Amino acid sequence: MVDPRLTDQGWAFSGELGTDRDDINGARHMHDLYTRADPAYSGRATVPVLWDRSRSTLVNNESADILQILNGDFGALAQNEIDLRPAALVDAIDATNARLYADFNNGVYQAGFATTQAAYDEAVRRVFDCLAWMDARLEGKQWLVGEQLTETDIRTFVTLVRFDLAYYGLFKCNLRPLSAYPNVMAYLRRLLAMPAFASSVRADHIKAGYYSIRALNPAGIVPAGPLLDYL
Repeated sequence: MVDPRLTDQGWAFSGELGTDRDDINGARHMHDLYTRADPAYSGRATVPVLWDRSRSTLVNNESADILQILNGDFGALAQNEIDLRPAALVDAIDATNARLYADFNNGVYQAGFATTQAAYDEAVRRVFDCLAWMDARLEGKQWLVGEQLTETDIRTFVTLVRFDLAYYGLFKCNLRPLSAYPNVMAYLRRLLAMPAFASSVRADHIKAGYYSIRALNPAGIVPAGPLLDYL
């Protein structure tokens, strides 16, 4: 777990705020791992990263790919009683993921980093159209696709759990709070009731990370709130 505060050298293994140091490779920053994998690499050093210890190289740095790799690519090395991408639901999962990514997962970023009013207006409209679509889709349902937890729920969760903490304020996605979407809120609470989801959330990290983005918050002040009962 990297330090949530983005530095001039990118993501750091500081050991502060309850985060980790890199005890495997001794890297100080994430970019050290990228250049260890490819000395000629000069692009961005992003997270998450799936690292191969035995070959000392980076396998993948795209969260959607890593989710599928962890779900199905380890064979007998993994416990396989959970399948987040069952064959019968693949088409529905992929179609739902495409809508969610374009309008919600990425839509909040397009709104937050918009440099024109028109671009912001268009992005924020899509964000809230998507929330309304999710709220209608979840009417009388537990999950977004099918009758079980799938990768779509994980991909949705990571944006939902950050929405009130960061996107609503810093990214100006403030047309309505999540509480305006009762089915979405009930869905988020159901996910947070599962230990695997709840244990992955650090509200202090979310706020420290987003509010360290200098382009959006030059003074670096982290807000005291919001106080959210579901967290």
